Formats: sequence, structure tokens, C-alpha cells
Amino acid sequence: MFRKFWIVALCLAGSAVFGKETVTNFTLDNGMDVVVVEDHRAPVVVHTLWYRVGSADEVAGKSGIAHFLEHLMFKATDTLASGELSDTVAANGGSDNAFTSYDYTAYYQRVAADRLGLMMQMEASRMTGLQLQPSDIVSERNVVIEERNQRTENDPGALFREQLRASQYMNHRYGVPIIGWMHEIEELNMDDAMAFYRQYYAPNNAILVVAGDVEPDAVRALAQQHYGAIPANPDLKPRDRTQEPPQLSPRRLTFEDPRVAQPYVTRSYLAPERDSGDQDTAAALVYLAEILGGSPATSVLGAKLQFDETVAIYTGASYGATSLDDTGFNLVIVPAEGVSLQDAEDAMDRVIAEFMETGPDPATFDRIKMQLRASQIYSQDNVESIGQRYGRALTQGLTVEDVQAWPDILQAVTADDVMAAAKLVFDEKKSVTGWLMTEGGNQ
Repeated sequence: MFRKFWIVALCLAGSAVFGKETVTNFTLDNGMDVVVVEDHRAPVVVHTLWYRVGSADEVAGKSGIAHFLEHLMFKATDTLASGELSDTVAANGGSDNAFTSYDYTAYYQRVAADRLGLMMQMEASRMTGLQLQPSDIVSERNVVIEERNQRTENDPGALFREQLRASQYMNHRYGVPIIGWMHEIEELNMDDAMAFYRQYYAPNNAILVVAGDVEPDAVRALAQQHYGAIPANPDLKPRDRTQEPPQLSPRRLTFEDPRVAQPYVTRSYLAPERDSGDQDTAAALVYLAEILGGSPATSVLGAKLQFDETVAIYTGASYGATSLDDTGFNLVIVPAEGVSLQDAEDAMDRVIAEFMETGPDPATFDRIKMQLRASQIYSQDNVESIGQRYGRALTQGLTVEDVQAWPDILQAVTADDVMAAAKLVFDEKKSVTGWLMTEGGNQ
């Protein structure tokens, strides 16, 4: 009882607590944006350099080059030996990594706060000083090929999801896998890597996010010292991506593979993303995903199909709010033994139709609103997640102000807002439905 009271009290106080991080942002003369998020609870800092380039910015025929270059960035630079950056971070008791998405590539280090200058020194070195050798290309290309083999080629579910995405995005580069198509990965070379590097790795295409036990003036001085002397790329062009033509009819995909152990049905609808200054619809879709497919015991799909009718052993809904271009709202149902994929899909459609008639249960809606507030408050305990929240948003077209407004926008969502968003998204003509099944199996 005490714990429940504490959580409720924390959530009620949330608007005065959450989203009010002490944030300072500025831009260096060379165009590099810097965001400083102060968190003085521990002598730790997370230094992350975000580039406004991801796999969706690749040219046709060179899929996987953004991710491939991420691997190569750990090789030698004009001042660092191959692997020296990671070795230095580890020797200083820290951790580092990198990740590539459709809209960004990021490199981070988590270290003691007094090592921040060293991190900037090393990261600045590889921003423009990468020194690749032919052997680097061969070895890392083989690593990426093996990564694709393990994570995609050997996983029928991953292959299925890849085909679904390609069906959803027929013209936009979101339809191409981040890791790349195998036949194109195999052809990536030194010229491809260096051309991509020289085009996009520049201070005027980067956002530095420093979160932790730091002072803004000190960060500014260090950033100016280590990054400020790097010249901007005058040839950097605004992001210009091919966009999807209007989808005029629903699409369907059946994927058969003898390795499939558990068939399932999934559907994806094109959906609007969070836009700067206009995040209301995205906030409503966050609620819609939770209402329909959050907790199995209390969500609309879970309660009805997993517990009341035992049609499914799993149901879910998800929405990717933070995206530079149109994103997806997804539904999934894994049928129970003896239930066909067609019956499972019909049951899912029936429950969604019923929901569109009745709307969300008021008590459930209030509970989800409280849970969202609590989860966002708790997320403040992780300095790494705080920094990533800002970095992801800024590389995908949002601002610091948008990030800080988001919790209050979520709390302002009403049941009517959720239903309006549902009517907008649940357009059959903008959907792709997929069946994953064994060869000649459950239909």
C-alpha cells in the first residue's frame, strides 16, 4: 500500500519534476551543435557524438555503408592506433560503443567526469582523421557479413520483418535494412567508405551531447578546444530523401520458411512521427499502442484474445514515435495451438473494430497515463538514457524545447485524442499485413 501511494504521489508531482533537466545548448563557429545536460549525482559523464546521417541517407546500390563506416571508425586515425580509442576508454574504467539507425550514427563513451577532455580529443581525431588500410576494409566487411548471417540470414523472423518493411516503404530508404542487403554489403569498398565519410563526418553535421557531472562553461571550453578548430564541410547539403508515393491499396505478404517454430500475423500502418512543434498526434499514438497491446492482462488485445478467448498466446502493439520521416504503427498476434493464421487475423480485426466503437476504458486510460509519467520520471536515474533522449530527438528533426515539452504533451492527451489518432492511422489502404509460417504450414 505504501509503495502504491508513493508511486501515485510521484506521478502527481511529475509535471514539476520531469522534463526540467538543466540543459544548455549552443553552436560552435564551425556549425557543430552542443547540448549539455547537467546531472551532478555521480562523478560520471556520457560523451556522445551524433551525426545527422543514417542508412536512410545512403545512395541506391550502397546499402549498409553507414553501418560499415561505423565499424571502420574504430580503426587508426592520424593520432590514434587501430583500437586505441576503446582501449583507452577501458583503461580509464569506462565503456564505449557506437550504433547506426535509419536517421543517425552515434559514438559514445561513459567515463569519469574528469576524463571528458580526453574523450573529446580522441573523438575529434576520428571525425576527420580516419586512416584506413585495404586490410581494414576486408576484415570489417567480413565482420559485417558475419553479423548479417547471424542476425538476419539465420533468423526467419528477421528475414520476414525485412521483407515486410520493404513492402511498407517501396520508395523511401526506410525500406532498406540498416545493415544492408547482402549482395551490396559484399561489394562495399574503400572508395565507398571514404566518400561517405568525407561527405557526412563534419562538425556542421554533428551534435555533441554531454550528459552528467559537468558545467556548461567547462564543456564549451573543451568543445572549442578539441572540435572548434575542425573546419565545416562547405559542400554539406540538406537531407534530401525520396519519399513514398501515396499508398492506394493494402499490401499482403506470406513468408514461408521451414525453420519457423511459431507462426504469427503482423500488420503495419504508415503513421505520422513526432514533428517539431507538432507532437500531439504522436503522443496520442503512444497511448493507442499501450491501450491495445501493452500489458497482456489489461490491454485490449491481450485481455480479449489471450485470456477471455485463448485465441492467442501473445498479442502486441507498437509505435515508433521518434523518426525523421513517416513511421509505423504495428500490431501482432501469435495464435494459440490449433488456431489458424486466418482465424487469428480475423480475431485481431474484430477486436480492433470493437475498440473503434467503444473507445478506451476510462480507468485503463488513467492508469496508462500514470504509468507513462512514472516511467519517464524513473528514466531520469540513467544519465546515459537522458543523453540519448536528446541526441535521438535532435538528429531526427526535434529541438531541445520539443524534448522538454514531450512529457507535458503526453499528460495532456485525452481519450478523444486517442480515438482521432486511431481513425487517422487505421486506414486499410496504408497497411501491410504479413504471415510468417512454416512451408505449407498453418494458414
